[in-house]
Amino acid sequence: MKRRKLIWYSLLFTVGCASGINTANDTPDQLAITAPKKLRFAVTDVTGLEDLQRDFGAFRTALAEVLGIPIEFFPVDNPTAAAPALLSGQVDIVFAGPSEYLVLNARAKAIPVVAIKRINYHSIILVRANSPIKSVSQLKGKTIAMRSIGSTSGHLSPMKLLIDAGLDPNTDFKIVMLNDKGIVALKKGEVDAWAVASDRYQNILAREGLSEQDFSIIVTGPLLPSDVFVVSNQMAADFVETVRSRMMANQDKLIQSLLVASANQKYQGGQLVTAEDSEYNMIREVYQKLGQGNFLQ
Repeated sequence: MKRRKLIWYSLLFTVGCASGINTANDTPDQLAITAPKKLRFAVTDVTGLEDLQRDFGAFRTALAEVLGIPIEFFPVDNPTAAAPALLSGQVDIVFAGPSEYLVLNARAKAIPVVAIKRINYHSIILVRANSPIKSVSQLKGKTIAMRSIGSTSGHLSPMKLLIDAGLDPNTDFKIVMLNDKGIVALKKGEVDAWAVASDRYQNILAREGLSEQDFSIIVTGPLLPSDVFVVSNQMAADFVETVRSRMMANQDKLIQSLLVASANQKYQGGQLVTAEDSEYNMIREVYQKLGQGNFLQ
């Protein structure tokens, strides 16, 4: 945090030298001095230009209108590839999940700007309805299906729930990464429990033709950190604040543009909030307890 603040103040000083005194009353012409001619936009969990256009085409159009700057898509090959792209100046703004944000912040000193707070974004752990398992501590010696390595709701947060229940992640249970097929494995008795996001759970039930009565939720975690928009730390400080204020002021338009794509229905009912780095400390804590703290360095 101290280093990021130092960069922020250094940028502020640089901007002040380059463009005179920048205040909240700057005119559009003054802001244009530090605003880029275009923004290159990436999404950490969407690969390929075609998928970006399908899932974020309407949002890109809306964001360009809100900021008054053309926006180009920048496809990334994997969730962490945006970090070197930010460092090299190939991308300017990135939409990231909580886990990916920590990588971008640690490795590229990305600046969090605006986050989308989801109203029903919790991790849950469930078992079969007839299972004798009634609490998280009873998962000792059991096999648990999770989504994928590094998933906030389907891996890191469930791991914290298990650790908080007194279980050792290295010895007390077995994890298998089955993505959305964890529910089928649980139904068949191939695993003892399944961890998933609460909103995702409902969608998977409907898709698989299963009922909530087939399962029992043994724990629901706290509201999870929000997905977040970050920008390169090479951006001028006054421009970063302009991006934040304009996105907040136009949040209804931006969220509605996200909801055009079926893949983004998880943001239904969500709201934009100012992004706070401290919100993501719970995920940092999990990485430390898993002995993987160096992943965020």
